[in-house]
Amino acid sequence: MPNAARAELDAAGITHPALRAGYTACRALNATHGRTYFLATRLLPAGRRPAVHALYGFARYADEIVDDLDDTRSPGEKAARIDALEAQLQRALAGDGPEHPVLAAVADTAARYALDPRHFTDFLASMRMDTTVTEYATFDELARYVHGSAAVIGLLMLPVLGTTVPRVEAEGPAAALGVAFQITNFLRDVGEDLDRGRVYLPTEELAAFGVDRELLTWCRRTRRRDPRVRRALAHLVAHTRAIYRRAEPGIGMLEPVSRACVSCAFTLYRGILDRIEAADYHVLHRRVTVPVHTRAAVAGPGLVRALVARARA
Repeated sequence: MPNAARAELDAAGITHPALRAGYTACRALNATHGRTYFLATRLLPAGRRPAVHALYGFARYADEIVDDLDDTRSPGEKAARIDALEAQLQRALAGDGPEHPVLAAVADTAARYALDPRHFTDFLASMRMDTTVTEYATFDELARYVHGSAAVIGLLMLPVLGTTVPRVEAEGPAAALGVAFQITNFLRDVGEDLDRGRVYLPTEELAAFGVDRELLTWCRRTRRRDPRVRRALAHLVAHTRAIYRRAEPGIGMLEPVSRACVSCAFTLYRGILDRIEAADYHVLHRRVTVPVHTRAAVAGPGLVRALVARARA
């Protein structure tokens, strides 16, 4: 176990060896697959980090069931695995010792922070949708999916981060931030999602610019540009920026020791939209990322703010 992980678990008062192993597994998933989130989480007080790692680790574990390109199981078989995961999670939340270390960690986090179990149900409902739904016509249709896949993650995070206002006041911005992150992912990963047979960008929004699945697939395969795709993606980037604007006031509603973390994630993830624009929306054939030096430039001042907030607390 890395020294940093050990220190975080000690700070959180997590002593049981099996739980420590579960939280460490979640931390490794976050460090490997969620570099931006992991960097932002480092700005939290050490004792709060394991809970964030547990929530990320669970989300990643469930997502892999439906998104692993090497998994040749049928949609029905994947849906059955999600059903089995939900049953295991319900038992874990009820206090039965789960076999999987990720479930042990997330159940412990749910108990520590009195997390609403309905959010986990909604999340798994969206994961189940990924086994059968391959596109969404409108933003209203997509809203049901992103509520479970993204908005509830923001809602689950609120008790961990803490608020300076009644929590219900912070729920709207927290949910909006989760949705903004998710749609940013859709824009960044549109090519990879095509490989999985899915188009998350609303098809009616695309059609307004003369874009359909066939054109997106052709652009990805040939690495050719098309002005219709450029205009459609520019429109959707602008739409996503508006969601970030709705989410931003929520940062000030968080406890001071948590603001630097969320502000860092906000800035870096919104920066992906900047990278998409800088590439002139030619992103179907490659995955844009925020450069390491940019992440460091954002995280450095954030660390200073986090240390000041902790000292005052």
